Amino acid sequence: MAETRQAETYGFQTEVKQLLHLMIHSLYSNKEIFLRELVSNASDAADKLRFKALSDNSLLADDSELRVRVSADKDAGTITISDNGIGMTRDEVINNLGTIAKSGTAEFFSQLSGDEAKDSRLIGQFGVGFYSAFIVADSVTVRTRAAGAASNEAVEWHSKGEGEFDLKAIEKAQRGTDIILHVRDDAKEYLDEFRLRGIITKYSDHLSIPVQMPERDDDGKHKEWQAVNTGQALWTRDKADISDEEYKEFYKTVAHDFEDPLLWSHNKVEGTQEYTSLLYIPKRAPWDLWNREQQHGIKLYVKRVFIMDDAQQLMPTYLRFVRGLMDSNDLPLNVSREILQDNKITRAMRNGSTKKVLSMLSKLAKDEPETYQEFWNTFGTVLKEGPAEDHANQEKIASLLRFASTYEDKSEATVSLDAYLERMPEKQDKIYYIVADSYEAARDNPALEIFRKKGIEVLLLSERIDEWLMSHLNEYREKQFQSVTRGDLDLGELDDAEDKKQQEELEKSFEAQIKRFEQALGDKVKSVRVTHRLTNSPACIVTDDNDMSTQMAKLMEAAGQKVPETKYIFELNPEHALVKQVSTISDDAKFAEWAQLLLDQATLAERGSLKDPAQFVSRLNRLMMELTGA
Repeated sequence: MAETRQAETYGFQTEVKQLLHLMIHSLYSNKEIFLRELVSNASDAADKLRFKALSDNSLLADDSELRVRVSADKDAGTITISDNGIGMTRDEVINNLGTIAKSGTAEFFSQLSGDEAKDSRLIGQFGVGFYSAFIVADSVTVRTRAAGAASNEAVEWHSKGEGEFDLKAIEKAQRGTDIILHVRDDAKEYLDEFRLRGIITKYSDHLSIPVQMPERDDDGKHKEWQAVNTGQALWTRDKADISDEEYKEFYKTVAHDFEDPLLWSHNKVEGTQEYTSLLYIPKRAPWDLWNREQQHGIKLYVKRVFIMDDAQQLMPTYLRFVRGLMDSNDLPLNVSREILQDNKITRAMRNGSTKKVLSMLSKLAKDEPETYQEFWNTFGTVLKEGPAEDHANQEKIASLLRFASTYEDKSEATVSLDAYLERMPEKQDKIYYIVADSYEAARDNPALEIFRKKGIEVLLLSERIDEWLMSHLNEYREKQFQSVTRGDLDLGELDDAEDKKQQEELEKSFEAQIKRFEQALGDKVKSVRVTHRLTNSPACIVTDDNDMSTQMAKLMEAAGQKVPETKYIFELNPEHALVKQVSTISDDAKFAEWAQLLLDQATLAERGSLKDPAQFVSRLNRLMMELTGA
C-alpha cells in the first residue's frame, strides 16, 4: 500500500476532545457495545451504497456483494471492522471523524458534571457511534475510499484520541472503509474471535447486510469468510418469533441508545397501501430533543432496501422522539425527499404511524399510569406541540396531556383532562386554567381566590409553551377552556341567585369610587371595575378577551418580536380593608398615589415584574413613612 504524501496533523473540535476523554476513561461498564456501534455504522455504509447504486450501478463496479467483515489479530493486538460500502472522501473524513457537526453540541457538553454514572447516561443519549472505538482502543486507524473514487484517492486517518488526528492520502484497492482498533491492555479479551462472534450474534443478528468473520482451520489459518448473523431483517419476521430481548437489542442499534426502550409497536399494514412499521418510545430524551430542526428518528426502507435515515415526512414534529423504521412495498426504490414530501402513500404511512404512536401512549396511560408519568416528565413538553400541529388528532393528543392543578398542591402531581371532567360540579360548563411564569406564581395568583372559595378546580400551567398550547386548544369533549385571568368572570350556574344579587349591589354602591380610580389612573389602564374573582386580595389585573395575554406577550418578546403594549383591566375588591381605607382619602394627590400603588402590586402579581421598579419602591417607601409619621 503505497503512500502518496506525508501525513498532515489536525486538531479535534473541542467537543470531540471532551467526548474522547470520556471514552478513553471507560465510562461504560458494558464495553462490548463498541462492536455494535461500529458494525452498525459499517452496515449503514453498505445500505447507503446499495441505495445510491439504484441510480448509478457503476458505483458497485465488480464488487456487488455488500458485506461487513470483522477479524482480530492477537499478535498485532488489533481488531479490524471492514465494509465495502459507500466509503468517504477526504473532506468527509475530516467532517465525520474530526467534528461533531450537530447544533446544540456545546450546550450538551455543558451538562457533563464529572459524575461518571450520570455522564455515561448523557453520552448514551448523545449517541457516539464511531467514537465508541476508544472504549477499547488506545489508537484507531481508518482507511477509506469513496465509491466511484480512484484507488489513489483513498485516505488514512489515525488518532490516539489525545486531541489530534493525522490524515494522509494512500492507495486502497477496494472501495469502503477499514477501521483498525489498536486494543488497550485492559481490553485484550476482545481479541478472541469467539468472543467477538458472540457479541455480533447478540447485537447485530438482525442486520440485513451479512456480517462475516473468518473461518479458521485447526492451525488457526484463515480458510474463508463466514456470515455470523442470520441476515434477515428483524421487522420482516413474524412478531410471534421475535423475543422482547431481540426487540430491545434492535432498538439499541437503530437508535444508538444504551438503554432499553420504554415500549414499542411492530405492525404490518395490508390493503390499499402495504408497509411494515417498527416504532419505539425511548426511556430518555435524546440530547437535542428541544431542537425542532433536529433529525427525526425514523428510517425509511423500500422492499427492505435502506433509503434514508431522516424520513421526517413519516412522523410529525411533535413526535420527533419516536425511533424506529418503516418499510414500504409501494414506494419506488429511487424515491427522493421531494417525492416523499407530497405523496399519498407517504401521507397514509404518516397518518398510520401517528395514530399508532398515540394509541401506544393511550394504552400506557391507562394500564401503567406511573410509567406514563415518567414518559410525561421526559417528553410532555414536546407532546404539547401536538394540538397546534395536528388538528385531526387534537382530542386524542389532549387526552394524553397532563397538568398541575389546584386539586393537589404539588408541582409534580399532574391530572388528565378526563380526570378534571370527572371531578367537575354538575353545573360547571368550562375548564378553567391559568398560565404563569412558574408553578408557584400560578398557584398563588389572586385570580384563583373565588375558585378556591367555591371549590372549583383550576389547571395550573407554567411552561413557556403553555400559552401557545392553549391558544390552539379551545375545547375538550365539548367543554370550552377559560383562562381565569382573561375577560369578565362569569361562573354561569355556579353562581346562585343570591351571589349575583350581592354582586350587583356591590357594583352599584362602589360606582363613585370606580370613577375616582379611573380618573386617578387615566390611560394607564383600559378600565376599572369591581372584581368577582377576589376574596382576600385588594386588586388584580386581567386582560380583555380580545387582547394579547401576559404570557403570550412574554413569549413573543423572548422570540425577539415587537409586541404592542397591553392595557389591563384593573379590578378592585371593595370589601378589602385596604381598598376601603384608600377610598376614604379626600386628598386627590394622595389618593392617586395609593391607586397607583395598588395597580403596581396587582401588576407585579400578574406579570412578575414592573417597567419602573425603582419608582414603585420609592412610592412604597414614601407612603409607608407617611403612615408611620416619619
